[in-house]
Amino acid sequence: MSFSPGPLGLRSIQDQRERWERQRGRTGRELVQTEQLYCQQLELLNTYFVELLKAKGTLRQDVRESIFSSIKSILSVNQSLLVHLENDYFGRGFDQFCPQLHHYNTYVDNIYDASKVLKIQLKKNKAFRRFKKLQEARPEFSNQTLEELLQLPVHRIHQYEHFLQDMTTNTSPDNPEFQQLSRAVAAVCEVSQHIHNNARRHENHLQLCRVQKLLKGRKTKVLAAGRWYIREGWLKTVPPKGAEAKPKMFFLFSDMLLQAKRCSPLHPTNGDKFEGQHAYPLQDGNVEKVFGHTRSRGGLLSVSISAA
Repeated sequence: MSFSPGPLGLRSIQDQRERWERQRGRTGRELVQTEQLYCQQLELLNTYFVELLKAKGTLRQDVRESIFSSIKSILSVNQSLLVHLENDYFGRGFDQFCPQLHHYNTYVDNIYDASKVLKIQLKKNKAFRRFKKLQEARPEFSNQTLEELLQLPVHRIHQYEHFLQDMTTNTSPDNPEFQQLSRAVAAVCEVSQHIHNNARRHENHLQLCRVQKLLKGRKTKVLAAGRWYIREGWLKTVPPKGAEAKPKMFFLFSDMLLQAKRCSPLHPTNGDKFEGQHAYPLQDGNVEKVFGHTRSRGGLLSVSISAA
């Protein structure tokens, strides 16, 4: 037995297809407009910074490459993508664009080092500092700084993720472009996740460095491969002999619980620092609630560490 949709069912299907087409059209127009602006911005960055710095010799080649990384390659592949998008070849355009995403991976892997090198040059190189200020004052940049311009490829990947997901959702599965757009979503989401992972690792590194600077001397090593910062705060420790509980600062990491005490505020150089007292390896530890609340209103925890 087989069924075929009646007139109302056919009308409903047709209405859905028309809604898809309208939404896809709006997304497509916005994608093209933002891609045009993005390519213009990249071209300005390349012309007024990369090429002019090369011509003037204000920065050494290795320094230029450290700051601008693969920006010229990104400009080239995006100019090719734009030609396809302006001619409504969205699937074909991204099919050819996605194999070139390694230029974006190279760029985002270098972004934090680029920021560091840029800060060093601005501090030490007076000619570059003056050059940067003059270029940023150009009306073409609309008050954007070089630091903001260098973030454009990172932001664009997140925009692609949104646009492609929207276009795929509003493209019929029997449309020849559906598979091409679906592959593009997967490829762009992979780069977006790569950016997110890099940002998490960078933020974690900054937290580890911050905690290391809070500690007096070099006895306690916080910076370690594979270690993740989780949280920190004051807790009162109860001595084994039942004396008065004393406040201690604790730093919790993925593999270690660090107990520290504040240095004397009268110390000439370490008055705002902590002294590490005990580092408890979590792999050999166990935490149990003795009584009360452990989240916000106070309680008692027992931390036991197995002897090595």
